[in-house]
Amino acid sequence: MNACSLQIDQLSLGYRTQSGQVLPVVRAVSLTLGAGETLGLVGESGCGKSTLGMALLGHLRSGNALLGGRVLVGGADVFQLERGALARLRGQQVAFVPQNASQALTPTMRLGAQATEALTLHLGMDLVAAQRQVLDLFERLRLPQAAALLRRYPHELSGGQQQRVVLAMALVRRPAWLILDEPTTGLDVITQAHVLQLLQTITREQGTGMLYISHDLEVVAQVSARVAVMYAGELVEVAPVAMLFADPNHPYTSGLLAALPHVSGQRLPAPIPGQPPALHEISPTCAFAPRCSFVTRQCHAHAPPLGPSAGPLGLAEPLLPGTVPAASIHLVRCHHAQHVATVRSSARANGAGPPALPPSSQTATHEPLLVLHEVRVSYARPSLIERVRRIPAAPATVDNLSLVVHRGETLALVGESGSGKTTLLRAIAGLKAVEAGRMSFGATDLMRSVDQRPHEVRRAIQIVFQNPDASLNPRQTIAQILAQPLRLYFGLTSARCRERAGALLERVRLAPYYLERFPGQLSGGEKQRVAIARAFAAEPELVLCDEVISALDVSVQSAVLELLNALQAEQRVAYLFITHNLAVVRAIADRVAVLYHGRLCEVGPVAGLAEPPWHPYTATLLGATGVLAAATRPMLARDRADPAPPARGCPFQRRCPHHLGPICDEESPPWQELVTGRRICCHLKL
Repeated sequence: MNACSLQIDQLSLGYRTQSGQVLPVVRAVSLTLGAGETLGLVGESGCGKSTLGMALLGHLRSGNALLGGRVLVGGADVFQLERGALARLRGQQVAFVPQNASQALTPTMRLGAQATEALTLHLGMDLVAAQRQVLDLFERLRLPQAAALLRRYPHELSGGQQQRVVLAMALVRRPAWLILDEPTTGLDVITQAHVLQLLQTITREQGTGMLYISHDLEVVAQVSARVAVMYAGELVEVAPVAMLFADPNHPYTSGLLAALPHVSGQRLPAPIPGQPPALHEISPTCAFAPRCSFVTRQCHAHAPPLGPSAGPLGLAEPLLPGTVPAASIHLVRCHHAQHVATVRSSARANGAGPPALPPSSQTATHEPLLVLHEVRVSYARPSLIERVRRIPAAPATVDNLSLVVHRGETLALVGESGSGKTTLLRAIAGLKAVEAGRMSFGATDLMRSVDQRPHEVRRAIQIVFQNPDASLNPRQTIAQILAQPLRLYFGLTSARCRERAGALLERVRLAPYYLERFPGQLSGGEKQRVAIARAFAAEPELVLCDEVISALDVSVQSAVLELLNALQAEQRVAYLFITHNLAVVRAIADRVAVLYHGRLCEVGPVAGLAEPPWHPYTATLLGATGVLAAATRPMLARDRADPAPPARGCPFQRRCPHHLGPICDEESPPWQELVTGRRICCHLKL
């Protein structure tokens, strides 16, 4: 065996049910990861990606069972290691970055103690040197006020900051192998671009091999040399990244690519019909057959083998058990791979794609639903000494913000982590006090906290949080969670609640049997779909969406976007939609508002994202997505985190590539109205 490789050899894992039955979740997977290589692993939620990633550390969750196969790290089988040797492997050779950073951080320990623990415990480094190394990584990951973070607790950081801290804790050990499970899910596009650059640098400089688990195919395409696609616990396609994206041979891979939204056009992505099978429903022949448009009688009669596709290398025999495929071979598990590739190539040549949306939503009106006027929200609370000494207060998190959300429209709110987007949503929901300004919902004043608002307003305004774990009671079943708003707002009986709950789950593409499960038995994407279903159970007029699709795979993401669009058409519901994904903004939003440190810098129709002029900050966001990569890459390279806006002048002055001097430093920029209907707050003559 190659001591410089991580090898998965015919690995099969299962879950034990309460009845003692073992259901397969990972089925005969074979892969190899060379030193310094990055392998992307993609697939829908529940396909076994995270279970496979955890197995590479020799970790099996409660109820997991090893059914066969091996995981070899440097030639040693991790499932045969003694407890001490396994601890050393996890502390020195293999590091894991989980999807939910809050679950990887101890809430009662300061971050400095947690980040340096591995260095002092496993590598014998002294505390001062360990802190120096951690601080260097904090700064490279663009964490603001890095030295101060060492003294903070996890709850004092945003979700994106927590994710970067966990990433730093893994990278600081310089592991030979890095298992990344959705490491950039909670990050804004600029921070994500910096993190991806750092990961690529580490791979190149340190020879670290990475397994990059993600539902974000565009990110996987940026960082990976090869991509492996999983469905129902088995590999269905493995290929070099350029080959897979240009010429997918499996219908499932083709469907995932079709489900991607694109910044270049205002189109709803096309979801894959149906949903993945439950563990007890997986077919012994072709697992994808029930959802496949290429299905034939052969698909139900014989299981397709994983073998080389009909590409440049030609057809070959299926892989033998225990055989590790060569890195350059395009493998596919499908009886009709050649036909799939031909059909997709023909469709691409004819310009076929998802239907374009109209320039604005059919349900959008000019009737104001939510009105914000010069709203100010701050977390700063000056101490008595600061008040006596008249020390200036810290800048407000959100300041002088005025917006209108019309009935039936979708207004997207974009900006980096820490720009005040979530704070604004919490204030609108009545979960955070507003210091100054006015907020109204129809004829109702919203300046009161949620418990003081009228019952009808509490029903009409619903919020879906970024982290579903923080909003789903782990001791309640999904049926109980969905029954709460149905009883509270509509007084339904238990039987009627269950019927409606099942229908809600089906609308977010979850089967009714999920009603009996607890949140801990669901994947991250499944939890988020339950949170969305609960919000719509109240039949709201305004839904505050805080990164509601960031944890979803592309197929479910496209299905949820389609669902949101359908619900808007049926109920004229309005959305205030926070997202870091500008392609999603183009797909679903009518208007977009760009926020920097709680200050608006651009507002207008979403179609304006397609062509200049832009506010310099908007151009930076677009550049980080790759849309303007050639023009803005130098700006991104010298970009830096800005912990707080300046007291005077333009909030973006310290990072702006078009800085004009004293006028930007001293004077607040004016709003300029463009012929496209956009308004840009900038001193530049547009």
